Amino acid sequence: MECKQRLKWLTLAMICPFIVGAPSSMSKRDGSCPKGNLNITGGTFVLSDSYSHSSLLRYSCPSGYYPSVQSRLCEYGHWISKTKIRKTPECKKITCPNPRVFENGEVIPYKAKYYVNDTTTYSCHSDYTFRGSAVRVCKPNGKWSGSTPICGRDSDHCPDPGVPPGSSRTGNMFNIDDKVTYRCESPLTLIGSKVLYCTNEQQGKKITLDQGGKLDIYIAVDASDSIDEKDFHNAKTTIKLLLDKISYYPVSPNYEILMFATDVTSIIKMNEFKMRKPSLLDIFKEMDDFTYDNKGQKTGTNIAKAYSTILESMKIEENNNATTFNETQHIVILFSDGHANMGGNPKPKVDQIKHLITKKDPKRNKKLDLYVFGVGEDVNQEDINGLVSQRDQEKYFFKLQDLTKIQEMFDDMIDESTSVGLCGIVWEGLQNKRRAFPWLAQINVAHPPKSSNCMGSLVSSSYILTAAHCFKEGDTPDKIIVKLEKGLVVKVNKYVIHPNFDLTAKQELGIQEYYEFDVALIQLEKPVDLSSNLRPICIPCTKETNAALKLSETEGTCRRHEEILMSNELVEAAFASEMETDNSPKTIKNITFKLGKYRDACVEDAKKAKEIDVKNAREAVTDNFLCSGGTEPTTDDVSCKGDSGGASYVNKKGRVIQVGVISWGVKDICKEKRRFTSDADSRDYHSNLFSEKIRLFLKEHLENDRIGNPLTFL
Repeated sequence: MECKQRLKWLTLAMICPFIVGAPSSMSKRDGSCPKGNLNITGGTFVLSDSYSHSSLLRYSCPSGYYPSVQSRLCEYGHWISKTKIRKTPECKKITCPNPRVFENGEVIPYKAKYYVNDTTTYSCHSDYTFRGSAVRVCKPNGKWSGSTPICGRDSDHCPDPGVPPGSSRTGNMFNIDDKVTYRCESPLTLIGSKVLYCTNEQQGKKITLDQGGKLDIYIAVDASDSIDEKDFHNAKTTIKLLLDKISYYPVSPNYEILMFATDVTSIIKMNEFKMRKPSLLDIFKEMDDFTYDNKGQKTGTNIAKAYSTILESMKIEENNNATTFNETQHIVILFSDGHANMGGNPKPKVDQIKHLITKKDPKRNKKLDLYVFGVGEDVNQEDINGLVSQRDQEKYFFKLQDLTKIQEMFDDMIDESTSVGLCGIVWEGLQNKRRAFPWLAQINVAHPPKSSNCMGSLVSSSYILTAAHCFKEGDTPDKIIVKLEKGLVVKVNKYVIHPNFDLTAKQELGIQEYYEFDVALIQLEKPVDLSSNLRPICIPCTKETNAALKLSETEGTCRRHEEILMSNELVEAAFASEMETDNSPKTIKNITFKLGKYRDACVEDAKKAKEIDVKNAREAVTDNFLCSGGTEPTTDDVSCKGDSGGASYVNKKGRVIQVGVISWGVKDICKEKRRFTSDADSRDYHSNLFSEKIRLFLKEHLENDRIGNPLTFL
């Protein structure tokens, strides 16, 4: 029997990595710890503060090797290490954990040890179903690429959770209330819960961004000398990006942000935030004002004090309003390497936080999420294991090696399930590129002698916005193919063209094809199910975009939207080309809308188009068009055949808002020169969604949608 969607294994990601540092030179300055017997065979070491008290010595090895001892700490004249040192540290060749724990199948080749770049392949015995990665490669960080291969049976209530390399498992029954237990082979460390339960509960809790939800977020950043200055700055950058990302959603979190070493410095306290309600820019400035050197000589790592400070703030909040406190979701995020050398073990303080929030009621466990971002090359993962939430399938520990994987980390932290209907929210930088363009649509209309291809945008759950000239008289809905998310087949109910669109309207003036009001709507037979891969773009002059721009009902007017989005003489915008096989765009084309003093020259170039013979270019390009292209003051990209109907959009406050529909251009640069970089006189013209007549057309259909979710126009 196939496992139902809601039956999940409750666990954390099992992480058993080796971390390797980069070689560096040794500081020569004298200090309070001895200089002898510190070398590592085959590698080098670097000191955070010469040989003085609290200086951290980190060992590093060449690529493909790891140090048998990660680090030593200078304390009161002695070098101490978490690893018992019986002989001179050495650089050992990196191996990946034993993959031969694979059950009910075969792994080849069979080797005593597996080194970097070694490849393994997996297959199942008959009667078993394969899941996971069939081919895995040993990576330089000591982990296997891909996901754990599993051979399971479909008859179980919960899917077989598998046995990750380097571990062993007790328990092979996967029905309701069954459990399995894991342990890591020495010297690997288990991060997360060692026991998994098969349960009816739904998939675990992330940071939930419900409208009107109560959310208190506490963040503590390690600024001690065991953290490199660049890693400290990376941590601050990550916090800014996270707070910025959360601000895109209709939730108003409260924040406490702390910097700590020996002592704790408050950037903003929770009760202070709730009284002042500072802007993110104010918070970011205060964070920037705290530099790496602000800690002075107090350079120790007192993680317990950071958690103790958070605990005291929580108690104040509970005393102020116990009812609100109990309704609030509390998020605690620590940025640290976990090497506490002052204040004792921080875990008891974390346990006190858990007790305060949950009050020993298991149902309240989801009111608290404890995250740790491991900072630096030498992260004490074993101790950190006691500082993170240990339940369900969500990840609570992340390794912050650089800033390239931040979007993936945020994706693991933020729950979008209640906000998929919000327009214009995108996730860039993810492996799943469709999520960065969830509104993108490609349209094919089969009309003899050959079909036409256009782009479009999902503007509600049941309507696609595109160009009117994509259709010809006699086209029927069954001839229209709409591509949205990969694997999704949608049927078209009808298409509606703007009533004032007329290609022949100005032929007597010398304009053979006239494109004013070149907009159309395609209505789907039934609304699509919105998701992170399939959500609408924002349309101006709607209440939905009002929320995206964080405007109140009194502030939110169509004129205000235009002021915010189109007030400059040069407005940076973009549009997407045709789709790749994964239904993400092949190319993102960057343009600048020419307004004010730049518009006249842009409009004037319309006279250079074939089939246009007029003295006054404004006959062809009315105020119902936006203009882009050219090389002044910067060089734009231009549209190619097949780009018509696509959304030209601006990104404002993290939300994507469509302001135009690609209509026509002066010349086909793509065909002539096989590129899409503009010449001085190659211009594109876009139907302006701020045009009153275009807006009324959209309002007539989108506000009266009886199939999907109607929009509300201002």
